[in-house]
Amino acid sequence: MADTTKTPVTILGLGAMGQALATTFLKAGLPTTVWNRTPGKDTELLATGAAGAATVAEAIDAGGPIIAVLLDHASVHATLDPVADRLADRQLINLTSTAPDEARELAAWAARHDCHYLDGGIMAVPPMIGQPGASILYSGSRSVFDAHRDTLELVASAEYFGDDAGFASTYDFALLAAMYAMFGGFLHGAAMMRSVGVSAAEYGERAAAWVSAMTQSLSHLGAVIDSGVYTDPVQSIAFHKSALDAITRASRDANVTLDFVAPLKTLLDRQVADGHGALGFERTFEELR
Repeated sequence: MADTTKTPVTILGLGAMGQALATTFLKAGLPTTVWNRTPGKDTELLATGAAGAATVAEAIDAGGPIIAVLLDHASVHATLDPVADRLADRQLINLTSTAPDEARELAAWAARHDCHYLDGGIMAVPPMIGQPGASILYSGSRSVFDAHRDTLELVASAEYFGDDAGFASTYDFALLAAMYAMFGGFLHGAAMMRSVGVSAAEYGERAAAWVSAMTQSLSHLGAVIDSGVYTDPVQSIAFHKSALDAITRASRDANVTLDFVAPLKTLLDRQVADGHGALGFERTFEELR
């Protein structure tokens, strides 16, 4: 592995994720410059060796790759548009949560300013940064990824997915969609169990084991979807509709709202009404396209 201890980095944005990244780089011995729109968030980082920049221009001029960890797409432009003339021949790594087309727009914007752009989707929460299990998915400039891969690997495993700057964020948000649906289902279940006196923590232990077991079938579900053949189901859409109908009744009895459950029930109801009830549950994928 290359020696990264002398590689300077600049972090723009000191929310929880920006602070976690900066802390990890500092622990690895990298000269780290930090900037945040709201002053005061760099106090602990400065105490551990970071260099604080009073302005974005000062931060950029510190050298090394510029890592943006800002609020959203608009905030990236608000931060960098005024200093765009300083970005020529520089390397911008955007780890802000931006939609795929927003990432592509930023890549085109960077190219107009002769700036090399790499987009990243962070598959971790701040406490995971620098720990096993954290990963960041990248797409955009291959040269930026190759030049700084060892540095990027300090904070999370790094995987490159090609020059389409929007690919990494598509993967990121697709994985997050699965996560949020899972957490939403957990919250719904916890509300149901509270009605019979079971704590959310106790329910969580049982739910973790159950969900873990169910995730083992995801690759098989994917293979069925890719085949487009839904005529030999283990359990049909009609079967799952019956289950969702029962869950709906049980939820109402427990005084739990249907905000998380209702959209899936709607999808199943529509397919049965359209004559697809005998097909496999995986066919629901087609309703989403």
